[in-house]
Amino acid sequence: MTGRRIVSISLPRLAIESWLSRAAKRGDDWPETVPLALSVPGTHGPVIHAVNRAAEEAGARIGARAVDSRAICPALRIEQAEPEQDAARLARLAFWARRWGPWSTPDGDDGILIDTTGTAHLFGGEAAMLARIQAHFARAGLTAKLALAPTRGTAWALARFGPERAICTDPLPALAPLPVAGLRLSDETQLLLRRLGLKTIGDLAAIPRLSLMRRFARADAQDNPLIRLDQALGRAAEPLDAPEPAPEFAAEARLAEPVVDPSDWLPELLERLCAQLAAADRGCRRLCLSVFRIDGERRDIRVSMAAPTREAAHLLRLFDGRLERLDPGYGFDLIRLAAEAVEPLTAAQPGLDGAAPSGLALARLVDRLAARFGPTAISRPLPHESHIPERAEIPGPPLAAIPAPPARADRPIRLLSPAEEIRVLYVIPEGPPAQFIWRRQTLRVARHAGPERIAPEWWRDRPGTRLRDYFRIEDDTGLRLWIYREGLIHDGRGGAPRWFLHGIFA
Repeated sequence: MTGRRIVSISLPRLAIESWLSRAAKRGDDWPETVPLALSVPGTHGPVIHAVNRAAEEAGARIGARAVDSRAICPALRIEQAEPEQDAARLARLAFWARRWGPWSTPDGDDGILIDTTGTAHLFGGEAAMLARIQAHFARAGLTAKLALAPTRGTAWALARFGPERAICTDPLPALAPLPVAGLRLSDETQLLLRRLGLKTIGDLAAIPRLSLMRRFARADAQDNPLIRLDQALGRAAEPLDAPEPAPEFAAEARLAEPVVDPSDWLPELLERLCAQLAAADRGCRRLCLSVFRIDGERRDIRVSMAAPTREAAHLLRLFDGRLERLDPGYGFDLIRLAAEAVEPLTAAQPGLDGAAPSGLALARLVDRLAARFGPTAISRPLPHESHIPERAEIPGPPLAAIPAPPARADRPIRLLSPAEEIRVLYVIPEGPPAQFIWRRQTLRVARHAGPERIAPEWWRDRPGTRLRDYFRIEDDTGLRLWIYREGLIHDGRGGAPRWFLHGIFA
């Protein structure tokens, strides 16, 4: 038996309580004295999926046909269940429950599992932690029954059939008096065990295994009482579906009273997180600020960086204007800041004037622009395999890890799209025009360099596409342009050559 500690939370009234909560938000209040049931489609008509306490006292039972339940209780109100919304809320609650442990996951349709190994001392011990968990769920309007045990199976059984807030260290004595339903078996298998006189888990554990192995040899592993018993006792491993791993670098603030604005705690959280990153020579590329509301909801704000960094002042600026978008509800009492993407980052030597290393200024500018206007509002050029200038680069995300293509000295940074045709007044033989008109301006060429011939891509361009001769020119005012001649005289691919202005040098 390992030292693992698992908390199982049973939410037996999740469906009805979540439905009532959504109805209240729509302005539809249901008195507790009115019998209410939720139904789902069944083989022979709608069946009862969930009931409130008034309907339960009136005789309505989960799994019964809706028409039979209404015959027993004529005052019963039946509404359509919303299992998809219930599942979505359970997933949010499971993620919200990570305040008590680094790992949590939904367990079926009405339960949550939390791995609290090594965390109970942060909450005053295991008993105090269970009481706090139950109080938080009650504050969120949910009835919760929970238990803590070394294995998932034992915790599941105690949470549903054991005493209130049970704490177990030795599974077998705790499971012995519980019914065989505590082993998570199907109704058919439970009925078969009861017919054999095995009503409790203790009765099942006392039976010689050989005889039971013969009877359940063909049973599925999820419905084999011997396998389930071994899993509950810790004799057999039970794989758990793990969500994403807990962040390696995180800082959090637990608040004594709910608040609605995390701004006052964010600088300290960033300092602590950056100190962790510095100790490991790491920098973050993506941060997630999470606030856990007291009603069981969680809100996240994510920011991304163009280059890994651990400068707290720069990271703080990325949250400017974004905290106001948080919906605090009735307030939140836990704030967590986690580095979701980290990369190696060694210390950089600043310049003699104290300035940051070259290259960081552009990355920080991209960070601020993306944080304010969104990551899709700006882009950066990415290299593309083509020798045609307008195809040699494609727009990419500004925070891409692919480095930007190096700038060529003989190519302008700014290209016109599409290239603009110019009207030539006089042309130097085999050279650029000596004078031309562009945008109603007459420009006279003072200097030129070229030509640079670029042939069409025959595997992509249509037949008849003409080659280009590019020239770098400068007029008498110092304006430097990139122009090209499309086609040659008597090349058999059209009439006279045409001239275009394609780029402007800085």
